[in-house]
Amino acid sequence: MARENPPIKFVKYHALGNDYIVINPADLNGELTPSEMLMICDRHYGIGSDGVLLGPLESSRCDFKLKIFNPDASEAEKSGNGLRLFSRYLWDQGLVTNKPFSIETKGGDVRATVHEAGKTVSVDMGRVTFTHESDLVVEPRPEEITINNSTFEFYRANVGNPHCVIPVATVSSELAKRFGPIIEKDSLFSNRTNIQFLQIISRNTVKIEIWERGAGYTLASGSSSTASAGVAFALGLCDEEISVHMPGGILQIAFDKSFKATMTGPVCNIGEGIITEEALKDFEISQPSR
Repeated sequence: MARENPPIKFVKYHALGNDYIVINPADLNGELTPSEMLMICDRHYGIGSDGVLLGPLESSRCDFKLKIFNPDASEAEKSGNGLRLFSRYLWDQGLVTNKPFSIETKGGDVRATVHEAGKTVSVDMGRVTFTHESDLVVEPRPEEITINNSTFEFYRANVGNPHCVIPVATVSSELAKRFGPIIEKDSLFSNRTNIQFLQIISRNTVKIEIWERGAGYTLASGSSSTASAGVAFALGLCDEEISVHMPGGILQIAFDKSFKATMTGPVCNIGEGIITEEALKDFEISQPSR
């Protein structure tokens, strides 16, 4: 059903080509429906984005609370790029300064700091563990997965959301697009998974290609960068400060000895606007024939 009280105000940002729509719940009467989120993210019928950031919401333990939605309308536990974008939004709205502040997410609480008047943001992503469960696993364990007669060694990683990190000699977008959608939904992963193909360049540099759960092929990802760098660091292949190169650009990941990660990278404000009632209704009508 269409919302009773459109239009919907939004602000759009990108972080290394990974773009999100930010919507303040205070501007809504009721919750966004899955159909509305699908429309917002659709690059032909809507604004177009890699997801929706709904916040700020009230939190009992942090300064702010954020809900993150994938373009398929499923809720994500955590997004590194999304957290940087939301932090920039809070800065633009005059809700934070350059002092650290806390954000509650479904995948755990984080602390963020805005630099350069919002153009760069650091996020303490928490501890990388090497499991998809809630137990603490501090050493990566190799597993194997076979897809269409191709066998890959992979490592599970968790930064509040699940990751499958696959070391390879050379990464490519073809690898991510060919195998990502199949691995994402493999029965090995109880709640689907994000996939990163990882290439070690040096002690301080890696390259990754990404297939995101619920979003597909992605130019950049903060949680994927953190998970991949965490595996490289834990395996002794890289040092504690790692530049993660992706098609969209570079993120800096730094670890302490307990595998707690700090991610730093750029944010860009694209613009803002209003989603009309006409667009929402037109999208709903178009769905049966799509």
